Amino acid sequence: MKVYYNLADFTPLNNAIVTSGTFDGVHLGHQKILQILRETTAQSGGESVVLTFWPHPRMVVSQDSQGLKLLSTVDEKIELLEKQGVNHLLIVPFTREFSELSSEEYVQKILIDTIGTKKLVIGYDHHFGRNREGNFQYLEDNSDKFGIKLEEISRQEIDNLVISSTKIRESLSEGHIKEANDLLGRNYSFSGIVVKGRQLGRTIGFPTANVQVSEPYKLIPANGVYAVRTLVRGTWLNGIMNIGNRPTVDGIGRTQEVHILDFTADIYGENISVELLDYIRPEQKFNGIEELKTQILKDKEKAIEML
Repeated sequence: MKVYYNLADFTPLNNAIVTSGTFDGVHLGHQKILQILRETTAQSGGESVVLTFWPHPRMVVSQDSQGLKLLSTVDEKIELLEKQGVNHLLIVPFTREFSELSSEEYVQKILIDTIGTKKLVIGYDHHFGRNREGNFQYLEDNSDKFGIKLEEISRQEIDNLVISSTKIRESLSEGHIKEANDLLGRNYSFSGIVVKGRQLGRTIGFPTANVQVSEPYKLIPANGVYAVRTLVRGTWLNGIMNIGNRPTVDGIGRTQEVHILDFTADIYGENISVELLDYIRPEQKFNGIEELKTQILKDKEKAIEML
């Protein structure tokens, strides 16, 4: 898959089959759209193009974007889309100026002049251009003018797509990790650098890796203890993770700490990935370190059983 970060880097194609959207999380709903894109591309003998945007449009045009949390970072989105067999990924820098393009300017300058779109795979509720003025009906009414054929995605598929995006965020925020994973079609994950914390875990026999996620917009699931898999130095290892404020040891600030089972290597400064597989229990405050150690042993046994 070829990735482009600016419109100027993209050379128009002879037979571009295009779909567009934010594709946050590339979940099962998105995967259905991409399946239709692949099938349409194969039938036409063209090349598939996914047109997406960064920053997320809501970060630019919405007044309430401060609390916006996303299911995937830019790098994660690229990796997920590549797995879907996309030929070209164009990531358009989304700015105030870009958001002011009229629907006609968007179609002519972006879809036709920049990409060379011959067919557009979109849903009945797809909107584009200034104030979301363009839609499927507009494209259908002007199909002869623009010379773009349309492949419509059904209302049912689009409704499922909307439900999935909203439901996944809700599920993660409530700790319903298995439900979120089912909608994603994979295990939810995040990556980060292992940084030094208070190092209390090693003093009680449960050393942890404190994972610092650099992207503030990345959604971290609800506080609690989870059964996880951790990618360390190219190998997946089982573990348990606590997300929260560590109330028993007077923790200050939210952290993501993973205890990797049967692992003792020093990995400070290294980047690791964590997949969340199941929810074990909510975070709670215990009456001292000994009670905490007893509970961690129970958590470990439960995680092994789940994993």
